Amino acid sequence: MGRTGTLRIASFCLNRVATRVRLRTRRSNLKPNINPAAVDHAAAHSSYSFSINNSNNSVAKPAAGRRIMVAGAGSRAEAKAALEWALSHAVQGGDTVVLLDVLKLSKHGNHSSRATTVGSRGFKHLRALRSICQTRRPEVKVEISLVEGKERGPAIVEEARKRGISLLVLGQKKKRAATWQLLLMMWASKLMRGRSGGVAEYCIQNASCMTLAVRRKGRNSGGYLITSRRHKDFWLLA
Repeated sequence: MGRTGTLRIASFCLNRVATRVRLRTRRSNLKPNINPAAVDHAAAHSSYSFSINNSNNSVAKPAAGRRIMVAGAGSRAEAKAALEWALSHAVQGGDTVVLLDVLKLSKHGNHSSRATTVGSRGFKHLRALRSICQTRRPEVKVEISLVEGKERGPAIVEEARKRGISLLVLGQKKKRAATWQLLLMMWASKLMRGRSGGVAEYCIQNASCMTLAVRRKGRNSGGYLITSRRHKDFWLLA
């Protein structure tokens, strides 16, 4: 949107320049002195979208930024890693960051003192993440959301749809060693669906917005491994 808006502004300004030139000299001899490289540079670095009304030359207000949701597929440490990646690589000025955590309901849907305690911890975790956002990117608006659901994946997808999210970033656990993977394969599929890999995969395949699963590659190698619908564990240095 930014490129289009800047080119329109440039074109509008050129028309005004051309009008002044025609008043002072003959049309056939003078041409506006414009540097195309400067116009392209301005278009590439603009983050606003404008529209010109020919009747009164009014300029519309800048378009609203994107809404980016950050959530952990399992533990809260994953959500923090996803947030750090999003703040460094995805979030821009004017965007809104939505921090999400899911409070899993019991099988019968009944609330208990334990559920209340878990919910309190969930809000505390979200407030800590919000503090990170406000410290590193004070120009970005931050919202927090704690929702309830029997399954984490569907709850995340539904909340992203309701809030009009354009980018969903999920924290993902580091893969276990091969021996642990063999042991986990012996468990029932119902238990496997609750793990982080299943949640991330579910959101990637079912969310209507662009969805990325992010996890740190390791302390020694550094960077992040990114998974999307088209790429699996794409290594991004950071």
